[in-house]
Amino acid sequence: QLQASGGGLVQPGGSLKLSCTASVRTSSRFIMGWFRQAPGKEREFVAAYNWNGGHTYYADSVKGRFTISRDNAKITVYLQMNALKPEDTAVYYCAADNRLMLSSIRYAYEYDYWGQGTQVTVSS
Repeated sequence: QLQASGGGLVQPGGSLKLSCTASVRTSSRFIMGWFRQAPGKEREFVAAYNWNGGHTYYADSVKGRFTISRDNAKITVYLQMNALKPEDTAVYYCAADNRLMLSSIRYAYEYDYWGQGTQVTVSS
Protein backbone atom coordinates (compact mmCIF):
# COMPACT_ATOMS: atom_id res chain seq x y z
CA GLN A 1 0.00 0.00 0.00
CA LEU A 2 3.05 2.25 0.08
CA GLN A 3 5.36 2.54 -2.90
CA ALA A 4 8.74 4.18 -2.44
CA SER A 5 11.25 5.17 -5.09
CA GLY A 6 14.20 7.43 -5.77
CA GLY A 7 17.18 5.79 -4.10
CA GLY A 8 20.56 5.39 -5.69
CA LEU A 9 24.29 6.02 -5.47
CA VAL A 10 25.50 9.56 -4.86
CA GLN A 11 28.79 11.16 -3.90
CA PRO A 12 29.24 12.87 -0.53
CA GLY A 13 27.74 16.33 -0.66
CA GLY A 14 25.28 15.32 -3.33
CA SER A 15 21.49 15.21 -3.33
CA LEU A 16 18.72 12.69 -3.85
CA LYS A 17 14.94 12.92 -3.70
CA LEU A 18 12.82 10.03 -2.49
CA SER A 19 9.11 9.73 -3.05
CA CYS A 20 6.44 7.58 -1.46
CA THR A 21 2.86 7.18 -2.63
CA ALA A 22 0.21 5.65 -0.42
CA SER A 23 -2.98 3.89 -1.44
CA VAL A 24 -4.66 4.10 1.95
CA ARG A 25 -7.43 6.17 3.41
CA THR A 26 -6.38 9.16 5.44
CA SER A 27 -7.77 10.49 8.68
CA SER A 28 -7.36 13.63 10.73
CA ARG A 29 -4.38 11.97 12.40
CA PHE A 30 -2.72 10.71 9.22
CA ILE A 31 1.06 10.86 9.26
CA MET A 32 3.61 9.72 6.69
CA GLY A 33 7.22 9.35 7.57
CA TRP A 34 10.62 8.09 6.56
CA PHE A 35 12.84 5.71 8.47
CA ARG A 36 16.20 4.23 7.55
CA GLN A 37 18.15 1.15 8.47
CA ALA A 38 21.86 0.68 7.97
CA PRO A 39 23.47 -2.78 8.08
CA GLY A 40 23.71 -4.05 11.64
CA LYS A 41 21.72 -1.16 13.04
CA GLU A 42 18.16 -0.64 14.17
CA ARG A 43 15.63 1.17 12.04
CA GLU A 44 15.72 4.84 12.92
CA PHE A 45 13.40 7.78 12.43
CA VAL A 46 14.33 10.30 9.75
CA ALA A 47 11.36 12.62 9.16
CA ALA A 48 7.58 12.77 9.31
CA TYR A 49 4.76 14.85 7.84
CA ASN A 50 1.52 15.48 9.71
CA TRP A 51 -1.36 15.75 7.23
CA ASN A 52 -3.32 17.76 9.79
CA GLY A 53 -1.69 21.15 9.62
CA GLY A 54 1.35 20.27 7.54
CA HIS A 55 3.76 20.12 10.45
CA THR A 56 7.08 18.42 9.85
CA TYR A 57 9.43 16.60 12.19
CA TYR A 58 13.07 15.62 11.76
CA ALA A 59 15.78 13.61 13.43
CA ASP A 60 18.59 15.80 14.69
CA SER A 61 21.03 14.04 12.39
CA VAL A 62 19.24 15.26 9.24
CA LYS A 63 17.80 18.59 10.36
CA GLY A 64 18.83 21.35 7.98
CA ARG A 65 19.84 18.88 5.25
CA PHE A 66 16.67 16.91 4.58
CA THR A 67 13.21 18.26 3.80
CA ILE A 68 9.97 16.30 3.85
CA SER A 69 7.06 17.63 1.82
CA ARG A 70 3.80 16.43 0.34
CA ASP A 71 1.97 16.49 -2.95
CA ASN A 72 -1.37 18.18 -2.36
CA ALA A 73 -3.02 16.33 -5.25
CA LYS A 74 -2.30 12.84 -3.96
CA ILE A 75 -1.14 10.91 -0.94
CA THR A 76 2.54 11.31 -1.63
CA VAL A 77 5.46 12.52 0.42
CA TYR A 78 8.92 13.43 -0.75
CA LEU A 79 12.21 13.44 1.07
CA GLN A 80 14.68 15.86 -0.43
CA MET A 81 18.12 14.93 0.84
CA ASN A 82 20.93 17.45 0.43
CA ALA A 83 24.52 17.55 1.63
CA LEU A 84 24.51 13.77 1.90
CA LYS A 85 27.11 12.07 4.05
CA PRO A 86 28.44 8.50 3.99
CA GLU A 87 26.64 7.91 7.29
CA ASP A 88 23.34 8.54 5.51
CA THR A 89 23.86 5.26 3.65
CA ALA A 90 20.95 2.96 4.46
CA VAL A 91 17.78 1.42 3.17
CA TYR A 92 15.10 4.09 3.44
CA TYR A 93 11.55 3.06 4.24
CA CYS A 94 8.41 5.12 4.08
CA ALA A 95 5.68 4.53 6.62
CA ALA A 96 2.18 5.75 7.32
CA ASP A 97 -0.45 5.53 10.00
CA ASN A 98 -3.93 6.88 10.61
CA ARG A 99 -3.98 6.88 14.39
CA LEU A 100 -0.60 8.12 15.55
CA MET A 101 -0.21 10.42 18.46
CA LEU A 102 2.45 13.03 17.88
CA SER A 103 4.41 11.60 20.79
CA SER A 104 4.78 8.35 18.82
CA ILE A 105 5.90 9.52 15.40
CA ARG A 106 9.55 8.62 15.97
CA TYR A 107 8.84 4.98 16.80
CA ALA A 108 8.81 2.55 13.89
CA TYR A 109 6.65 0.00 15.71
CA GLU A 110 3.81 2.55 15.89
CA TYR A 111 3.29 2.66 12.11
CA ASP A 112 0.81 0.29 10.45
CA TYR A 113 1.80 0.72 6.80
CA TRP A 114 5.26 0.30 5.26
CA GLY A 115 6.82 0.61 1.86
CA GLN A 116 9.33 -1.84 0.42
CA GLY A 117 12.48 0.23 1.06
CA THR A 118 14.86 1.93 -1.31
CA GLN A 119 18.65 1.84 -1.06
CA VAL A 120 20.58 5.08 -0.64
CA THR A 121 24.36 4.80 -0.89
CA VAL A 122 26.62 7.78 -0.30
CA SER A 123 30.13 7.01 -1.42
CA SER A 124 32.95 8.44 -3.49
